Amino acid sequence: MTRNHLVWDWNGTLLDDLSLVVSSTNHAFAAVGARSVDADEHRTRFRRPVAEFYAEVLGRAVDDEEFGKLDRIFHDAYRAGLTTMTLAADAMAAIRSWPGAQSLLSMWFHEELVPAVETYGLSGVFARVDGLRTEVGGDLKAGHLANHLAELGIAGHDVVLIGDSLDDAAAADSVGGRAVLYTGGFTAPARLRASGRPVADTLVEAVTIARSL
Repeated sequence: MTRNHLVWDWNGTLLDDLSLVVSSTNHAFAAVGARSVDADEHRTRFRRPVAEFYAEVLGRAVDDEEFGKLDRIFHDAYRAGLTTMTLAADAMAAIRSWPGAQSLLSMWFHEELVPAVETYGLSGVFARVDGLRTEVGGDLKAGHLANHLAELGIAGHDVVLIGDSLDDAAAADSVGGRAVLYTGGFTAPARLRASGRPVADTLVEAVTIARSL
C-alpha cells in the first residue's frame, strides 16, 4: 500500500530543540526543589503523559494542579530560549524529498506554533498545521492526530507520521497509519529501536523509509 500523506512532528523532529527542552525541564524541576536531568536521562525517561515522566524523576505523584504549575514554568523558560533554536540540519531537504502532501502536528500551543513555523521559512509548505488548543500540555498525541486527519479529510491508513517519540508511534497505530521514528530528538535511540518500528538517524533517511512503506 502506498501511503500518500506525511505528517511531521515538530519539537525534537523538524525543530532541533532538545537542549532547550532539557534546560526548560530543569527550570521547572528547580522550582520544586528537585534534581536536574541531563540530555541522556531525559531521552531515556521522557514519555507522555508528561506528568508520568515528571513523577518518575521526582519520585512521587504529580497531581493535575502541580503539573499545571510545572507546565507553565517549563513553557515560560522554553519561550525565552526559542529564538536560539534552529531546524534540524536536513529538515528542509527532507521536506522537499517527500513527493506527496504533508502536514504538521505538534503538541506545542497552536497560537505560538503557527507564527513559529512561518519564522522558519515554512509558510505554504504544509496542507495543515495544528498545535494544542488547550492551556496545559503534556497529553497523548493520538486524539490530536485523529482530529488533524479528520480536518484534512484523510484516512489514517493513507498516512505516515515521522516523529521522535514512542507516543508518535502509538498515535499512528491508533488511526491505522505507520510511523518512522527519528533518533535525533527527545527519545534515546535504543528505546526507539526496541519498539520494532522503522527507525532513522536522519530526517532524509526517515522520508526515504516512509516512501517505502
